[in-house]
Amino acid sequence: MKKTLVIALGGNALLQRGEVLSAENQYKNIALVAEVVATLSRDYRVVIVHGNGPQVGLLALQSLAYPAAPAYPLDILVAETQGMLGYMITQKLGQAAGMPPVSTLLTRVEVHGDDPAFQTPGKYIGPVYSPEQQAELREQYGWQMKQDGQYIRRVVASPRPQRVLDVEGIKGLLALDHVVVCAGGGGMPVVQVTQGYCGVEAVIDKDLTASRLAVELEAEHLMILTDADAVYQDWGTPQARALEDVTTAQLKPFAAPDGAMGPKAEAVIEFVERTGNVAWIGALKDAPAILAGQKGTRVHL
Repeated sequence: MKKTLVIALGGNALLQRGEVLSAENQYKNIALVAEVVATLSRDYRVVIVHGNGPQVGLLALQSLAYPAAPAYPLDILVAETQGMLGYMITQKLGQAAGMPPVSTLLTRVEVHGDDPAFQTPGKYIGPVYSPEQQAELREQYGWQMKQDGQYIRRVVASPRPQRVLDVEGIKGLLALDHVVVCAGGGGMPVVQVTQGYCGVEAVIDKDLTASRLAVELEAEHLMILTDADAVYQDWGTPQARALEDVTTAQLKPFAAPDGAMGPKAEAVIEFVERTGNVAWIGALKDAPAILAGQKGTRVHL
């Protein structure tokens, strides 16, 4: 039986920073995802978890643009982006030669209602704005904003994922040798109530959800693909160097909640320490070489 590989795709895999949020641009970027997954699916059962920050932010803006109806809450907007992006990824993957069947599964992820993240929003969503627009955006929409490089972006609550509720459906599709696109945008955030579950206003970090899902699937590998080709020591300085092979203990200083590499480092550390298996962080285009030990950062106990 093939080993299971969970891939977490950063938002850059679907939309480059600064690009217009058009279907054409997203299909163009997803084409590279299709090439990579077609290669990996020959040797692995592949599960794809993708980001949705730009897309869910755009849907929120579109919802606000029609004042005759109340704006949709974030859990419903996450569901919309799961369906939209899942469809687009499935379409492109299905056009790649030799690709197994591809299925998208809308996925709920349980969080705790008392998670401290609800009091301190820190998850970026939506487009970037200039710092000069901050006061206007707060006045117009009531958003909380945070610096993102030279820009500012809206931030929302991002509680930690506790359990992937639809994991049995994912297992069933993998048993049929499907490539599975699931838990997009970190999954629809829900909390347990007296009878069933209720959605909450939040966006879960997709890397942490991918890690939790990989553990629940008993996956052999987790690979987080981003726009950086590796984790770097002394990033942004002349002394910067790529880390090729590190233990979880060596990676822990990088697991700061900074919205960039921090959640990725935290996600792979959690997976490796809970399973004893290997995880990687690297660039989408390098994925086959990462698994071959030629690129990226390899993380182990």
